[in-house]
Amino acid sequence: MSAPSVLIAGCGDIGGRLASQLRAEQWQVYGLRRTVSQLPAGVVGVAGDLFNEQCPADWPTGPLDYVVYSVAATEHDEAGYRAAYVQGLQHVLSWLKQHGQQPKRLLFVSSSSVYGQKGGEWVDESSPTVAGGYSGRLMLEAEQVALDSSIPASRVRLTGIYGPGREWLLSQVRQGYSVVEDPPLYANRIHADDAAGLLAFLLEADRQGKPLEDCYIGVDDTPAALAEVVGWLRDYMGVTQWAENASVRRAGSKRCSNARAKALGWTPRYPSFREGYAAILEGRC
Repeated sequence: MSAPSVLIAGCGDIGGRLASQLRAEQWQVYGLRRTVSQLPAGVVGVAGDLFNEQCPADWPTGPLDYVVYSVAATEHDEAGYRAAYVQGLQHVLSWLKQHGQQPKRLLFVSSSSVYGQKGGEWVDESSPTVAGGYSGRLMLEAEQVALDSSIPASRVRLTGIYGPGREWLLSQVRQGYSVVEDPPLYANRIHADDAAGLLAFLLEADRQGKPLEDCYIGVDDTPAALAEVVGWLRDYMGVTQWAENASVRRAGSKRCSNARAKALGWTPRYPSFREGYAAILEGRC
């Protein structure tokens, strides 16, 4: 079997981790981003701007087996989200069409923000999408663009990504921030390596001919109340002080299930926040 090829559009943190994992398995990887000098070793750079409808000059000319759309909005407002997720995806689909390329599958990296549930209920891929904010609404719009393309598409709704460089909660705990305990505020998370690992797993499953669903939630095995996470981190880091009138705040409260991905055979490397945060704090990831 010849080495499969993949274009990762938006090859930043998660895309870069995915690229490294695929290169280790001998995939041909193209990474599209503005600054290609920051791509992992072995990745073929495609210098381009997803916000510009003009196709990058060094767009791959040969067949592309897969495309992963994994971008991060540079402007966190409605216009910024539309440009990054809706219009950027439309540009990539247009460039594929211009070159007569018909990938076997498109993975669109989405977000659990499409679920607006707030009562601590369990959420899976069949749960109603009741996004309240513009971010969730625009993610749903972009997801539909992917589904309406001529390419078989799967949406991967990642939950709160944490890892090296994504240490907001650790910073809050170090400052002594507290969190409401009752009612519990449930939070969902996935280590950055596991987010990339899930994408790699789905690509390989498709390559092996396994049928994929059109949607997967990317989350670890253990959604937990935020107070439990904060309490564990305080103990682990030896934080004893509390900040005055300062608390970690969250708008939603839900528990996301990874049962569908696990039924396909995926297993997270960091099954809970304990293993993931311990690896960060000990410098093991």
